[in-house]
Amino acid sequence: MAQRLTWCEISLGALQANLAEFRRLVGPACLLAPTVKANAYGHGLVLASKAFAEAGADVLCINDLWEASILRAAGLALPLHVVGRVTPEQAPEAFGLGVSLVAYDRGLLDALDAAAAGSGRRIGVHLKLETGTNRQGVGLDEARHLVRHASGLRGVAVVAVATHFADVEDTTDHAYARQQLATFRAGLAALRDEGLPDLKGDIANSAATILWQEAHLDMVRVGISAYGMWPSPETFVSATLTHRDRHLPSAQAEATGFHGKLSPEPNPPRDDLVILRPALSWKTVVAQVKTVRAGEYIGYGRTHRTTHDTRIAVLPVGYYDGYDRGMSNAAYVLVRGTRAQVRGRVCMNMAMIDVSDVPGVQAGDEVLLIGRSGDDAVTAEQVAAWAGTINYEITTRIAESVPRIAV
Repeated sequence: MAQRLTWCEISLGALQANLAEFRRLVGPACLLAPTVKANAYGHGLVLASKAFAEAGADVLCINDLWEASILRAAGLALPLHVVGRVTPEQAPEAFGLGVSLVAYDRGLLDALDAAAAGSGRRIGVHLKLETGTNRQGVGLDEARHLVRHASGLRGVAVVAVATHFADVEDTTDHAYARQQLATFRAGLAALRDEGLPDLKGDIANSAATILWQEAHLDMVRVGISAYGMWPSPETFVSATLTHRDRHLPSAQAEATGFHGKLSPEPNPPRDDLVILRPALSWKTVVAQVKTVRAGEYIGYGRTHRTTHDTRIAVLPVGYYDGYDRGMSNAAYVLVRGTRAQVRGRVCMNMAMIDVSDVPGVQAGDEVLLIGRSGDDAVTAEQVAAWAGTINYEITTRIAESVPRIAV
């Protein structure tokens, strides 16, 4: 394979440490199911999946059968659970790949039953219950009908009920999320009464897994935090305040008025705050260094004009690779441990940075787009702020053509 001039380094130690942290939170009885869809949130589907498998994951959550086929071809024997849409036409492929999947219509149940006919095997199904996100899923009455319908199918086993929170990571006011949790618990109980007393429940994403022990139920689908990133500042604040609330001496709590007021809601006690280790660093190299005279323009659209003689380094990375155009004239990168500002517009395959204050920069020098260098760092969260989006989008949009290297 030809060497690329931009690449991501993925820390296996960080991935495994994050999974160990979540195992500590959920305990041995709850299934720990890191989500590896979207190229493992940009960290490399096969690389991250193998790391999680070695670290003790029970299940891997994926979005579709294409991802399942890649993981099976790579030798992953771990249970795979498809959380996205599987069509009735894909039922034979789903059966062949040995996955469990989300379902919410009779057509898919019947197709799965036909695909399993005569095999003596049953395909595990998680019914998606609608609780207020209004994405995939059905209401309780329809879910009851699906359970009754599935009871007459020999090739299908309804093994669990799932749902998804709408805003648990978006706010420190979790009233709506708690309403969803209560709705889900009631629905799970009602469906167990349909002759499925062992029916499992899974609702917790990263934020709910971190914040609420009562949301763990039988399986947690940990997403972005398995890769060492917080789902949102609000989740970090909620977790931090709850931790501080528990550990403030009562007299101090009374004096500050902190106790019972800043904590979003009472949570079961935990020993310490969750520690997450970002696993991804994104790097490139300097392609060229040049001096641009005072008063000259840099890049398309002439959006930056120098006010003094400026040393510019050209980077062989652009928005095709996933380095967002929103970085134009806004972001900084790290060169030799020093911040260097992006100047001009980010191009399809190139970007320019100001290295006037970084002595000795030359072609071939390593440049850090995301990651830590010495005492400084460029985080996915900072890049997301420049681009006006969230950290999820920043890492998942790093092009799959950019190599992921395990370190």
